[in-house]
Amino acid sequence: MAAILLDVDGVLHLSGVAVPGAAEAVARLRGAGHGLRFVTNNTTRSRRMLVADLRRVGFDLGEEEVHTTPLAAGRLLEGKRVLALTMAAIREDLARHVTLVEEGAEVVLLGGCDETDENERVFAYETLSRAFHEIRAGARFVCLHRNRWWQTGRGPLLDAGAFVAGLEYTTGVQAEVVGKPSGAFFEAALAALEARPDEATMVGDDVEADVGGAKALGLRAILVRTGKFREETLAAAEPKPDAVLDSVADLPAFLESSLL
Repeated sequence: MAAILLDVDGVLHLSGVAVPGAAEAVARLRGAGHGLRFVTNNTTRSRRMLVADLRRVGFDLGEEEVHTTPLAAGRLLEGKRVLALTMAAIREDLARHVTLVEEGAEVVLLGGCDETDENERVFAYETLSRAFHEIRAGARFVCLHRNRWWQTGRGPLLDAGAFVAGLEYTTGVQAEVVGKPSGAFFEAALAALEARPDEATMVGDDVEADVGGAKALGLRAILVRTGKFREETLAAAEPKPDAVLDSVADLPAFLESSLL
């Protein structure tokens, strides 16, 4: 039996609509005895909300099985004063570990985007300028991820990477990345499963964050043709995934018939 790390957005669902056969695939993987963890760079929903959303569209999972970047950031920055440029929904996860402040920050933490108008406040000029001044004054610069774009039911949308790059350019400070493809993020999920990298497989739709991050740590990686998948991105990818499937729905049968 294997340890399997499953990406969420674009693999299990897309804008709240389950990928056909995905819930059944998760159930089959459990029935086969595989250890599962759901690893996501989602920075717009708390873990509690993510679990509720997934259960609503048919997935059976426990809250402790979901590894999110806000919780990883909270643990990394335990006890710090943090200026958080994030969606309001994830502040409950951050506040378990850090003190959220508007000035005098020890850390500037930049989160992600969603499909609502709240982005206009999170990434407003005034907010970004405040972050710029805090970093220039010596605050540590951390980002939950630096994804360039993400796939939604409305098509590709700009993600937080543009704002990370902008603050890096203006401050001269390189951001620390908490989520995928960070090795520490994968290591935390593997530790929860008590699995070594060579015993684990990552399943995702992003050749950089999912495949590249996993293989850099020594995991096997499977890319699915849903969500962010693009043939031209796969062709240019290095390293390549160990396998490419049409959907996570094909994963149980593939594992049953493969030596991967």
